[in-house]
Amino acid sequence: MTINSKKIESPARNQSDFARKVKRSIPYYVLILVPLAVLLVFKYYPMYGITLAFKDYRVSAGITGSPWTQPLLRHFTRFLTAPSAVRVITNTLAISVYSLLASFPVPIVLAIFLNELRSNRMKKTIQMITYMPYFISTVVLVSMIIQFTDISYGFVNQAIKSLGGQPINFMGNKDYFRHIYVWTGVWQATGYNAVVYLAALSGVSQDMYDAAVVDGASKVKRILHIDLPSIAPTIIILFILNTGSILSVGFEKIYLMQNNTNLSVSEVISTYVYRMGLVNQNYSYSTAVGLFNALVNGLMLILCNAIARRVSDVGLW
Repeated sequence: MTINSKKIESPARNQSDFARKVKRSIPYYVLILVPLAVLLVFKYYPMYGITLAFKDYRVSAGITGSPWTQPLLRHFTRFLTAPSAVRVITNTLAISVYSLLASFPVPIVLAIFLNELRSNRMKKTIQMITYMPYFISTVVLVSMIIQFTDISYGFVNQAIKSLGGQPINFMGNKDYFRHIYVWTGVWQATGYNAVVYLAALSGVSQDMYDAAVVDGASKVKRILHIDLPSIAPTIIILFILNTGSILSVGFEKIYLMQNNTNLSVSEVISTYVYRMGLVNQNYSYSTAVGLFNALVNGLMLILCNAIARRVSDVGLW
């Protein structure tokens, strides 16, 4: 009778194998240390400043020496009951939702259009033209907006006057602020955002298109039944990420476009935090407002991810 026996490795041998693997991987661990240190120093360590939201901060006492608020959520209550809170939150939601609805579908349409082009030269030309605005800095972009819409010499008003209309003070009329902000953002970011969808479309098998052509499917049907289902997971993931920042309207562009005439519709949470914190030096209150903003964004991210997982079985986790 033959007895099958398995080789039993001793714990000492297992430890020596592990030590050799670690020794071979030392260069990789060293390589990881740099980005890990940057992450810890610039991302996680500053999170300690969140405690300011629950304290009455005094510069002379520092963060640790400043007393805790009584009650603990006093700054949050102060913000949510302030007369300006409703206006600030409403403006932030209005601009963010408007931006999401206007900017999210356009890169998808552009990517599908570029994917259907047979001329590589034309495809590269259009992609370059739509991609270039992304590299324009925010300061330059806002300067262009102000110059182009100037009531005296801006080419937009010059065109309106040449057509027999009256010049419009675009930057001085609050009714135009959101439209200008959103659609200049669409113009600037569409080409860059389309790259992700183009990369997803490049992974679609050519056999699927060939089979659809043999079956007599038109271009529209190929787009509806091949392109869109193929990039649907990418669309869902990016939509979840965008809704997760629903209250995070960029600071620079909004702040540069603000003036006294449009402040009632342009004051958002990011600019409000800046005014309260750095201008008025109310650090604890502004930290509480910023933390409230981050918590709402986090909850929106979790909620949208849960809905996406239930509806399409696609999500971030």
